[in-house]
Amino acid sequence: MLDTLDAAAVRRWCASGLAALKRHQGEIDQLNVYPVPDGDTGTNLVLTLTSAQQALAMDLDTLPDSGPTAHGHALRLMAQGALLGARGNSGVILSQILRGFADEVAGVSAVRGRELAAALRSGTAAAYTAVSRPVEGTVLTVVAAAAAAAEGADSDDLPAVAGVAARAAAEALARTPEQLPALARAGVVDAGGRGLCVLLDALVEVLTGERTARPAPAPRSARPAATVARETGSDEYAYEVQFLLDARAEAVTGLRQALDALGDSLVVVGDGREPEGTWNVHVHVNDVGAAVEAGVAAGRPYRISVTRFADQSESPSGPVVAGRAAVVVATGGGIADLFAAEGATVVPGNPSTGELLDAVRSTGAARVVVLPNDANTEAVASAAAREAHRYGIKVSVVPTRSPVQALAALAVRDGDRRFEDDVIAMAEAAGACRYAEVCHASREALTVAGPCRPGDVLALVEGEVHLIGTDLTDTCAAVVDRMLGGGGEMVTLLAGVDAPAGLTDAVRAHVARRWPFVEVHAYPGGQPFYPLLVGIE
Repeated sequence: MLDTLDAAAVRRWCASGLAALKRHQGEIDQLNVYPVPDGDTGTNLVLTLTSAQQALAMDLDTLPDSGPTAHGHALRLMAQGALLGARGNSGVILSQILRGFADEVAGVSAVRGRELAAALRSGTAAAYTAVSRPVEGTVLTVVAAAAAAAEGADSDDLPAVAGVAARAAAEALARTPEQLPALARAGVVDAGGRGLCVLLDALVEVLTGERTARPAPAPRSARPAATVARETGSDEYAYEVQFLLDARAEAVTGLRQALDALGDSLVVVGDGREPEGTWNVHVHVNDVGAAVEAGVAAGRPYRISVTRFADQSESPSGPVVAGRAAVVVATGGGIADLFAAEGATVVPGNPSTGELLDAVRSTGAARVVVLPNDANTEAVASAAAREAHRYGIKVSVVPTRSPVQALAALAVRDGDRRFEDDVIAMAEAAGACRYAEVCHASREALTVAGPCRPGDVLALVEGEVHLIGTDLTDTCAAVVDRMLGGGGEMVTLLAGVDAPAGLTDAVRAHVARRWPFVEVHAYPGGQPFYPLLVGIE
């Protein structure tokens, strides 16, 4: 038994709640009938709490010097992660329940029974405030019942109060068909409310060490369910639009008015930061463009997802969300054009962590691969990837050291593969591409290939000087010969901004003579300092 809810218990609650939601995901998906079934509330809640758990895993050990207590910090991380990763109406409302919960107890020294009751009341208020047109018989009713029961217990016994709240939530869930005729006709209870009950039961399990197996209650009467797809709102609107928005509170007031005039099921919730915060926006509309334009007018929208309900009825696997993207660091106009042609977002060379993070967020994708193309930038990319988790974005860094490796990686991308498998394939392609750089020495130095003087031509393979010459074309041809001696079927040549005219043509002709079965591709790279970059695959 736990007497108080500390930071470690918060972490266990999040993990246990996520595991429980995954166990009940299919069941909750099948409950979706308000007002008609779409089969994604369980999935949305799992994705929302997954983001919350990721936020906890990233930052729980970094307690600020001032501000909330350790448990308050953990709860706020959980709420912030849920907000940034919230999917669907149910996920957004859950994030606000967690936020109200966190705000109430962040400053108290210990969370016992009475504090839990106050936290549930605050979470209820935040949830009702978030919804433009609250409807009873939904998760709102369930959380309100839990809060009322907890307050009525009037006790500091934390496990007892949590148990009372969970039972009251389950009882309120059983009554939801009496409040929403659509639920009664379908013979089910509210899906979002069921998800909240699963989370409250997980809290009781963490506090008591005992699992409560509480199946979803059946309503008194059951009729065949409707067949049109929707999680909430009227079937007059064909699309669900959701996005994150960086904006000031005063701009969001106008956004709410604009979106309320466009559709229904409107939920706009923020993280409470001033003067500019991050907001999660959810609405059902017929005019997707107008909804997005309203977001642009208010601030900077990103991670935009659009679901067409007619498509959901054919494939009830969940909403269509922003997919994948690639962010590539490039120095040189020609190289940037090559990456852009591959559909990548290009960042100029030597970026900061913030610049890379901005580029990742600007893609609007939930999964992003970053190709740094430089050993120093690799550390910056890794830092940006860690920060991206705060926004619910999964980022993988493929450690490319040269643009030719990035081109090889992008060439094997396959959107039909799992993201993780695609990243592995890209990393393997990059690693299989050997690279070289040819430049002029700027000073005297002793290299592994011998001493060099200013003006000498240096050929570096994988970062080490392998050849020192006096003629640029001859040295370029020689390094290609040396690399092809170890095998290879394709050569990629990127000419630098200072490359003499005809350099790549001369190297191409040399390869055709010496290596007639090797394919050569040459492009104007425009990179500074290196007249030629070489890739061998």
